[in-house]
Amino acid sequence: MKLDELHRILKEIDVREGKVDIKRMEKLLTEMGYDYGNLYQEMEMRSRFVDSHRDVSYANDKLNLHSHDFYEVLYCKSNSGIQYLVGTERYRLQRGDIVFVPPGVGHRPILEAKMAEPYRREVLWMSPEFVREITPMFEGSAPKWEKHHALLRTAGTRWEVLGDYFDMGVKEAEQRAYGWQAVLCGNTIQLLVMLERALKDRGNASFGAEKPELLDEVMNYMEANLGEKITLEDVAKRFWVSESTISQTFRKKMDVSFHHFLTQRRLIAAKSMILDGVAMDEVSERVGFAEYSTFYRAFKQEYGISPRQYQKMQA
Repeated sequence: MKLDELHRILKEIDVREGKVDIKRMEKLLTEMGYDYGNLYQEMEMRSRFVDSHRDVSYANDKLNLHSHDFYEVLYCKSNSGIQYLVGTERYRLQRGDIVFVPPGVGHRPILEAKMAEPYRREVLWMSPEFVREITPMFEGSAPKWEKHHALLRTAGTRWEVLGDYFDMGVKEAEQRAYGWQAVLCGNTIQLLVMLERALKDRGNASFGAEKPELLDEVMNYMEANLGEKITLEDVAKRFWVSESTISQTFRKKMDVSFHHFLTQRRLIAAKSMILDGVAMDEVSERVGFAEYSTFYRAFKQEYGISPRQYQKMQA
């Protein structure tokens, strides 16, 4: 789904500040053949190089773990108090935070039942082609942000100015005046240079992940053993807790079952392997599916297309 199509859908739905008719949105998207929970998984760039837009999520929104084949940089515009999962690390967001998500890395906001305010952000998408073209401009070495998936905290630092670049990019994308794509690309290069300087800064701009909890330990175990047989019983024994504790943790924190989250992790890893040209049978085996038919069904159920259809779409 392209951004333009999503914006058209939103115009058809009665979306009021602080109140979103989620059921109506889900119904409309279902009629169009989309899964609301996987909406962000299905998003595509509309530009060959850079996209920029605003987005907002509410406490009753359901967003699944997803990944993209492009770079995503998020600029948090609110103090909603949500956590954001990137790979296997969680970050507590506040206004002015910047989150980096490289291609193929699973991520999602963790939206709690009660939020201080809606989760608002400005979003920058960059194609791998764009990043490859501009990388030589960074003094001959790969910039830190290219493979950086962490959080940069700018509030109260000299890097608060970075928010202006995100604002400018969104305005250009919304207004679409003559030459807006060229301006957006130029603005993005300036933003990335400033981000690189901020990441090299030894001040207080950088901020670490949340203190590891049971959820994080289980996710790290999953990630390190995707190709192996992973059962709820074995994980519970490994971490000296009951199976119900594991199940309730995933239901409460991630709004999905332990098994569904494990499947999502495996399928995200599978997508990256498919893009790298790994044979389908080998992909399914390397991400922990005993048979290709099981992998096929899981992939199609999660994304609405077969693994080979996904491969052709990305060609």
